[in-house]
Amino acid sequence: MATQALSPESPEERIVWFGLTALYPLYLLGALYIAGPVIGWLLALRVLQRKWQQWRGDQPLQPVPWPLRVWVLGMLLMLLSLVLGHLDYRLGAGQLIKSSIGWAKGWALLAIFPLAGTLNIRPQLLFRAAMVVCRQTLWLAPLFIAAWLLRLPETLYVSPLQAVGGPGPEFFALSLYEIDPQSGLPRWRLFTPWAPALGFVANIFFVFALAEKDRYWQRRGIFASILMVAMSQSRLGAVCLIAIAGLWWFMQRFSAPLSAFATAVLAYVFALVGPWLTTTLESSMEALKAARAASTRVRETLARIAFERWQNEAPLWGHGVVERGPHLVEYMPIGSHHTWYGLLFVKGIVGVVALALPMLISAAALLLQLRASGVSRPALCCLSLLALYTLGENLEILAYLIWPALLCLGIAHNEPQNTQSVCQDRPTHSITPAHKETSNHV
Repeated sequence: MATQALSPESPEERIVWFGLTALYPLYLLGALYIAGPVIGWLLALRVLQRKWQQWRGDQPLQPVPWPLRVWVLGMLLMLLSLVLGHLDYRLGAGQLIKSSIGWAKGWALLAIFPLAGTLNIRPQLLFRAAMVVCRQTLWLAPLFIAAWLLRLPETLYVSPLQAVGGPGPEFFALSLYEIDPQSGLPRWRLFTPWAPALGFVANIFFVFALAEKDRYWQRRGIFASILMVAMSQSRLGAVCLIAIAGLWWFMQRFSAPLSAFATAVLAYVFALVGPWLTTTLESSMEALKAARAASTRVRETLARIAFERWQNEAPLWGHGVVERGPHLVEYMPIGSHHTWYGLLFVKGIVGVVALALPMLISAAALLLQLRASGVSRPALCCLSLLALYTLGENLEILAYLIWPALLCLGIAHNEPQNTQSVCQDRPTHSITPAHKETSNHV
C-alpha cells in the first residue's frame, strides 16, 4: 500500500523528527531523560534566533500568540516561587542551583515546547514521527512479552548516564517488564519510568493517530496506542482512551448544523438520567480504586499530607523542594502522585495559579478557533489529557516524555497567525490586457 512520505525540511523539523523517531535508541542508551530537555532548549535557541532575525528586519515581524505568552509567564512564575520558597526556608545556594536546574528540565519545558510551535514545524510531520514510534512499538512488543515468558531479569541494566543526575534510576534503566505485587500479573512500562506514564504517552500517540491522514500509519498508530495502554494496565490510561475517542467524535461534529440541537437534547436527557448516571460513575470509580487498593491508599494519603502541610506551613510560596514521605506512604515523595497537590506543597498557591491559568486560557483560545483550525482538535485533546493526568501524575517530572503534546499545543495556537501571514504574503494576480482579451472572447 502506497503511503505519503514526509521528511523534515527545516532545522527545527529535523530536531523534532530525529528527537522523536530515535526514541527507542535513546531509551537503550538510557538517554531519554537527557534528550527531552536538550531537544527543548535547542528549539528555544531556534526561537531566539528567529526573533533576532525579525528584530533586525531580516524576516517579517510576527508577534508571539498571547496564550503562549501566558505559558511563558506562568513557568517564569514557577521559577520565582521556587526561588522565594528556597529563601523562605533557607535551603542554601547549592540547593537553589540544583532546583533551578530541575526547573529547566521540568516546568520550563511546559513553556518552551509550546513556544517552539511558532517555528516552521508542520503538524503532519509531528504526527508522522509519532506513528513511526508506534510502528517500532509493534515490532518490539513481542520481544518485551517474550522476556516475561522466558523469565528474564526485569531490569537489564541502568545506564551510566544516571551520573548526570535525575529523579531516580528508573529514568535511566532498561526495563523489560515488571510484576504487579498485588495481582501477580506482568505489566510493561517500555520507554517510560513507570507503567502509568506509558498510558499517558500512549494516549498522546492515540490523539496523533486520529489526526494522521494516511490510513496505513493511522491504523498502526491506533492499534499500537491501545496495545501500550493494555500493556501498562493503567486505569487512568484506559479511562482517558475512551474519553479522548468520545471527545474526538464530538468535535468532528461540532461545526455541524445539528450540533446545537443535539447538545440541547443531550442536556435534557442528562437532566432526566443525571442522578442514575452519577451513582453509576461513583460505583465505577470505587471499582477502579478497589482494583489496586494499596496504590489508591498511598495516593490518597500522600495527597492528604501534602494538602495539610501546605495549608499549615507554606500557603503562599510552598516548601521549595519535595520531601520524602513516611513509612505510611512507602517513603514516596510528598505530592509526587498528583500535580496539584505537588504544586501546593512545593510552590504553594502561586504555583497552582501559574499552571491553572495557562491551561484555562489555552482551552478557551482553542475552543474559539476550533471550527477554523485543523490542529485545534488534536491540540484540545492533548490539553484535555494534560488536565486529566494532573490528577494522577506530576507533569513536571514527565515533561521530557510528553513534549510532543506541548509542541502540538503551540502549533495550534500559532496556526491562525501563520494562515494570516500566508494570505498577506500571497501575491495578487491582476488581470493583464491579454487576460481581458481572452475573457472577452469567452
